[in-house]
Amino acid sequence: MEVRIAGKAGFCFGVNRAIEMARATVFERAGPVYSLGPLIHNPQVQARLAEMGIKEISDPVEADTGTLIIRSHGVEPAVLQTARARGLNIVDATCPFVHRAHVLARDLTAKGYQVVVVGDKNHPEVRGIIGWTGEQGLVIENADESSLLSLTGKIGIIAQTTQSLDNFKSTVEAISKTAAEIKVFNTICSATAERQQAALELARQVDVMVVAGGINSANTRKLVDICRKSGKTTYHVETAADLKQSWFRGAKVAGLTAGASTPDWIIEEVKRRMSDNEEMVSAEEGMKDAVEVKALRHGEIVKGVVVHVGQDEVMVDVGAKSEGVIPIRELSCCEVTSPQDVVKVGDEIEVCVLKAEDNEGKLILSKEKADAEKAWAKLEEALNTQEPINGTVREVVKGGLLVDVGARAFLPASLVERGYVEDLSKYLGQEITARVIEINRGRKKVILSRKAVLEEDYARIRQEMLENLQEGQIVKGTVRRLTQFGAFVDIGGVDGLLHISEMSWYRINHPSEVVKVGDELEVMVLKVDRENEKISLGLKQVLPNPWDSVDEKYPVGSIIIAKVVRLAPFGAFVQLEPGVEGLVHISHLADRHVAKPEEVVTEGEEVNVKVLSVDKADKRIRLSIREVTKEKQERESRDYSSAMGQETDNEVITIGDMVGNVFEKKD
Repeated sequence: MEVRIAGKAGFCFGVNRAIEMARATVFERAGPVYSLGPLIHNPQVQARLAEMGIKEISDPVEADTGTLIIRSHGVEPAVLQTARARGLNIVDATCPFVHRAHVLARDLTAKGYQVVVVGDKNHPEVRGIIGWTGEQGLVIENADESSLLSLTGKIGIIAQTTQSLDNFKSTVEAISKTAAEIKVFNTICSATAERQQAALELARQVDVMVVAGGINSANTRKLVDICRKSGKTTYHVETAADLKQSWFRGAKVAGLTAGASTPDWIIEEVKRRMSDNEEMVSAEEGMKDAVEVKALRHGEIVKGVVVHVGQDEVMVDVGAKSEGVIPIRELSCCEVTSPQDVVKVGDEIEVCVLKAEDNEGKLILSKEKADAEKAWAKLEEALNTQEPINGTVREVVKGGLLVDVGARAFLPASLVERGYVEDLSKYLGQEITARVIEINRGRKKVILSRKAVLEEDYARIRQEMLENLQEGQIVKGTVRRLTQFGAFVDIGGVDGLLHISEMSWYRINHPSEVVKVGDELEVMVLKVDRENEKISLGLKQVLPNPWDSVDEKYPVGSIIIAKVVRLAPFGAFVQLEPGVEGLVHISHLADRHVAKPEEVVTEGEEVNVKVLSVDKADKRIRLSIREVTKEKQERESRDYSSAMGQETDNEVITIGDMVGNVFEKKD
């Protein structure tokens, strides 16, 4: 069998530069040497670096002294600041292409652009770029995601350096349809684009493709996807040991490419093993103890291991002569937008054989049918025993939710919560616990109730709470609902009533003046009616009582400003502060006879009052406006007399001096 290697394969400039800088650091620097995360997404190379003395850490705080190597993916500014603050020497091996993306992200953000990075949200390179936007940037993986966001305003677009050019272009085109202003910077590494193009061209020329590289390497996985999209069977290996002879049966020409994190020695080993394949196959076939290849039948349920997760299919090794393919529609009983939401590489799963060989010779499998076979027995048992089951919400449909419980189950909107739920989309992707209330296997019908489980939990918690609550106890709670007469507060799964009269030491007209829905409070348990299952709560009891210090704040004889809050036939009530009111009796409203208080004061008016007496025990304060007026008049009279006395000491004042000469002729 002929083996052809892609024109561009293996270490890229940035990775090779980082490895060389790491080696030089070990020999040139004293003290411990660390790499922040794996320096390269290749376990074999990482093992060799570890042998050289480079220790991998995930955070600068793990190192006390020594040198820290920043890998080619780069990091956010906060990480560099932390490392410098700890006194670490920094060797920055950030790839120049990535560094350019950092500078663009920083500058675009400073100019008011919304930065969008086209790439993988979880990739360390992308997380680093977002850090240079002050965590204000957005990450979009493809054009479909951008259409959901409808981005407007000033948009600056940057690419993850390992992105495919086609995906970058289609995403930019989708964003440009809604953005008012757009700036595009193609930060894709030229070597990445060349490597991907070379892999695609080679895949079109051969019978089978092999891609060598770390299982966690993003750029290697992209090469696998590109080769598979060409229509050729493609296998992903880390080393030559992962190769299987059965892959190459009948193949005349095999292609080999490698990710940017794959060293030359691994590529050579894989090539040599592939080249020797024909002899190995012959030897294997002649051996009686050769590994048995499974002969699979339609409808058979078998176990397998996920070896690749693509955008629209999953490949599973089930021990057959080739990996089986699970189309995305056969992954789950419910609609799936991304296979990564259901499985990941390395998962052991059960699958049902749909076709031992399709028109292209592929083994077609179904996880959904295998799951359903197991699920129906469990569902019927759950219906009989009324034991709750777990499932994952996959879709929001008219009238409720579709839940994956191994089979497709319907959860009506009215049975999702104990109360009404306006937005069901918040449950998407969540694992929930519900009870099976109806099954019809013939019609593939399963009805669930999450409300039944919640009601039981609520009843149990309520009973425990009622048994353990004591009057006078201080508890924490959350305001759930307001009414005209008070608020219902959740104090740990049980609602208690906080009456409006127990909210404040002063009079209020509506609970919203003191609390709002969602507030977290400390309240006192005032009464527990276990027979009728009612709990009364108080808020003012845990707040300072303003009457405790009125005698100190308002001593007898003091004059203060107060607000008239209401009028009565016998006088006016005024507020000294929230929660403290006093009475100005009608006889103390003015220094004359007053028939009605409104002749002198009006509600809302601020007046000066004099404290006549304070009765803290009975919460009564007597006040007087008349005394304030009287004191003011006496003070003015004294001031006037004093002023007159000073003038008579200096000169004789006649009547004419005081009133003027009324007969004096005016000019």
